Amino acid sequence: MTIGELNSKYKSMSPSERVASFFQEFDDILYTSSFGTTAAYLLHLISSVKSDQEVFFLNTTYHFVETLAYKEKLVNQLNLNLTEILPEQWKNEFTQKDKTWTKDQDLCCSINKVEPMDKLKEGKKVWISGLLGYQNKHRKDLPIFEQKGDMIKFYPIIDVPEEEINAYYKEHNIPKHPLESQGYHSIGCAQCTVKGKGRAGRWTNSSKTECGLHM
Repeated sequence: MTIGELNSKYKSMSPSERVASFFQEFDDILYTSSFGTTAAYLLHLISSVKSDQEVFFLNTTYHFVETLAYKEKLVNQLNLNLTEILPEQWKNEFTQKDKTWTKDQDLCCSINKVEPMDKLKEGKKVWISGLLGYQNKHRKDLPIFEQKGDMIKFYPIIDVPEEEINAYYKEHNIPKHPLESQGYHSIGCAQCTVKGKGRAGRWTNSSKTECGLHM
């Protein structure tokens, strides 16, 4: 089935129907989660359909302590099959000593996010991602399925409105990220995240809008 045919087939489905159909059609699947403010929505959908699906968490070593605690809470509540991955140690240590994020944010993201993710993607056919269209200009026009090189990317919740996600959290008694109530609406590494609506708090005072994982 072509990417166009997949998008046509999945367009009219609900997010839960998309996830269920997806796991019937694909294998060699990569699923990563940031455990940010909207991550639990897709984590819950997927764990409800395929409880043993491996979930990868990229630990940049720069996460808020609240994000790490939230991750553990969701792992226990949803019984997630979690695997943590880390950047290459000597490169990560260099960014810590150099404070690379103050000089070259792209390089810091490349070392601590993009490079370890590129290794993780090797041999995988499909990558599930919880991107949401309302988060920024780059994401708003993404389709449900996208061909990126040799890999197919699957965005099952790309067109879900924010109100629907909030309602889902309430319906299923899913805890919110503890920093959201403090004004953080998109949460990445602690040194590059401030309070702000949408993704306005990411890489503030910079033209940067993406870490490079989804570009």
